[in-house]
Amino acid sequence: MEEEIQFLLDSTKERMDHSIQHLKDAFTHIRAGKANPVMLSSVLVNYYGAKTPLSQVANVTVPDAMTLSIQPWEKSIISEIEKGILEANLGFNPSNNGDSIIISIPALTEERRRDLVKQAKTEGENSKIGIRNIRKDANSNIKKIENISKDLEKDVEEKIQQLTDKFIKTVEETVIQKEKEIMTV
Repeated sequence: MEEEIQFLLDSTKERMDHSIQHLKDAFTHIRAGKANPVMLSSVLVNYYGAKTPLSQVANVTVPDAMTLSIQPWEKSIISEIEKGILEANLGFNPSNNGDSIIISIPALTEERRRDLVKQAKTEGENSKIGIRNIRKDANSNIKKIENISKDLEKDVEEKIQQLTDKFIKTVEETVIQKEKEIMTV
């Protein structure tokens, strides 16, 4: 019985950890106004007749917070890279200097920043709901353990609640941190 309880607590903690990790992964896709090579991950380039991801035909670097630099491995495909960026419809205007392509990332408007904050808060709420569902599953699994005393059941439920509170607090802190990142001009 002790092993079952410990396994239940460990698996509950692990599932809540996954929920936090999922939130952090979701936050990487919410652009905070800083240049990041991931922004160009959807760009496909016509490379010798085949649509090829940009990362396989060029190096993408970030010289400063508002600029992306694309250094093609073959200078002959610079125009194809430009075309691929425009076709990806990301709202970027590439400029070609003959050797590389420079993209200036436009600053986010106040309205767009607010929308991104709402999106981050929604992701945070979804994580909280997931954590509460994990708590509910764990509490129902406690009741399935045979020969468990009411006192021990109550103790385990308290431990699960403490875990839940800890992870909910982590979600809230993560959302606040992302909000500050988005709103920083």
